[in-house]
Amino acid sequence: MKIQNVTSNNRKREFTVALRSGVVYSFPYSETDPRPSTDDRIEDVFVDKELGNEAFTYILESGKEGTVHIEQVLEYHEDPKYLAELLTYKLSVEAQRRIKNSALSRRQVAKRLNTSVPQLYRLLDPANTSKSINQLIELLHILNCNVDLVVKKKAAA
Repeated sequence: MKIQNVTSNNRKREFTVALRSGVVYSFPYSETDPRPSTDDRIEDVFVDKELGNEAFTYILESGKEGTVHIEQVLEYHEDPKYLAELLTYKLSVEAQRRIKNSALSRRQVAKRLNTSVPQLYRLLDPANTSKSINQLIELLHILNCNVDLVVKKKAAA
């Protein structure tokens, strides 16, 4: 996700982050480091092109700088798509760890999954977000690992 525009609002003590998709998020100063204050206000804020427009940087009057990545904003807002991708990433990393320590060869694992070795490599790639959680759970099951999903009520804000 790319950030199109970012502004700071000292009165509300938050950043307004507009994405290229048109979605707008707020992000409180309290979630940043260094934290802006009444004694050290924000002097400048900009979308950081050096970080591929996926983060913004702010500069305080004291000269201190802070950077906030879009993932921090999405996690703060508990964006469902981001959280699903994060879960897929975590399952992929765990599958990689488990397959490294497994007595089974990758060819054996692929055979048990009824797939090819190249497809197994794609399944193990944490950067690949097009895989399903079902595939990852099946892989982890073959690697003798149980996956428990816990659903709980969100805390009141």
